[in-house]
Amino acid sequence: MTIWNDLQARNALSRIFMAAVSSADPGKVLHPHLPSPPKGKCVVVGAGKASAAMAAALDAAWPSVDLSGIVVTRYGHAVPAGRIEIIEASHPVPDARSEEAAVRILAAVQNLGPDDMVIALISGGGSALMVAPGDGMTLADKMAVNRALLSSGAPISEMNAVRKHLSRIKGGRLALAAKPAKVVSLLISDVPGDDPSEIASGPTVADPTNIASVREIVSRYGLDLPESVRTVLEKGEETPKAGEIDEDVRLIAAPSLALQAAAEEARKLGLQPLILGDSLEGESKDVGAVMAGIAISASKKGLPIKGPAVLLSGGETTVSIGKGPAGKGGRNTEFLLSLALTLKGAAGIWAIAGDSDGIDGVEDAAGALVTPDTLSRIHAAGIDARQSLVCHDSYTAFKAIDDLVVTGPTLTNVNDIRAILIG
Repeated sequence: MTIWNDLQARNALSRIFMAAVSSADPGKVLHPHLPSPPKGKCVVVGAGKASAAMAAALDAAWPSVDLSGIVVTRYGHAVPAGRIEIIEASHPVPDARSEEAAVRILAAVQNLGPDDMVIALISGGGSALMVAPGDGMTLADKMAVNRALLSSGAPISEMNAVRKHLSRIKGGRLALAAKPAKVVSLLISDVPGDDPSEIASGPTVADPTNIASVREIVSRYGLDLPESVRTVLEKGEETPKAGEIDEDVRLIAAPSLALQAAAEEARKLGLQPLILGDSLEGESKDVGAVMAGIAISASKKGLPIKGPAVLLSGGETTVSIGKGPAGKGGRNTEFLLSLALTLKGAAGIWAIAGDSDGIDGVEDAAGALVTPDTLSRIHAAGIDARQSLVCHDSYTAFKAIDDLVVTGPTLTNVNDIRAILIG
């Protein structure tokens, strides 16, 4: 049996994480899901952190099709896409380019006929990147809504429900604008459960939520919203529902598939994988504490799995900032700092967690690594790890010990990937 040391564990976890990310590479996964080319022209639109890479793959796959289009991605995530124009905009809070992108995308799908086709390339991040504020609202109003939602601790499904009802393009309204052209949606999922209506707030998918549920969400979280936003919610205009738009939705990459790729890589490394789920939610610090308890049980008692093994999970946790002080960090580094504090230096346990798009929150790291001596090294760097957790300053703690995972933009997005190695 291999006795795992620190270097071996770090290398193994890095390989497992990158195997998950690589499995969602648009260049690898898009082509098998393409429809038959249309009789008329093809207009490509899209939004999300993976949309530019998806557009490049589509342009290369259909060289002889009459094709044009425009997609929007996050700053730094653009790649050349041939005949398809790429716009960059801000994420997670939209900017003027986000609004410009939405206006131009809506214009691109106007005046099409029944022989034409719209291919919508949708991935996580599209909600902020493609913004068309509801009637009477300004971009500043929409930015205020996003900031309120991001700091509320609400799960992504509830955030998207609010966004859809304050938009002229989300919640199926893009598909409605494209009629009578056929709309084919190619999706890379970053949401728990892979619900197409939640990915980038479902611009081409019928919306199962309603205005009453949105009002309840706003009330429950005590969201401080501009008056124009409250006016839109009071008017109660609904999003398109099932039957109002035709849907051809194709999921080309998802967290569950990424975790399966991670599990396969783990087996190659002599580790027995256990996938705990692809849609874990909750406060990052709470999930970290729970995962630490499972890891300790596996290490000491062989339950739920005996080492050498790796516990794999995906999904999207949340960080509720509240009104207290906040430093630098994202949900993955906060998860890991809580994990390390609960493990208390337990021997033979290592972990990695990161956002598959390469950006955890708004910092330059995908996530970080935890080792048995993480806490002692943070302490030696003059940092109080527990206080860092309280102040949401996990990025600073991991940066101080040089254990951030920096990949740069990966040009895909299947949510967070977490792996805990039990040696």
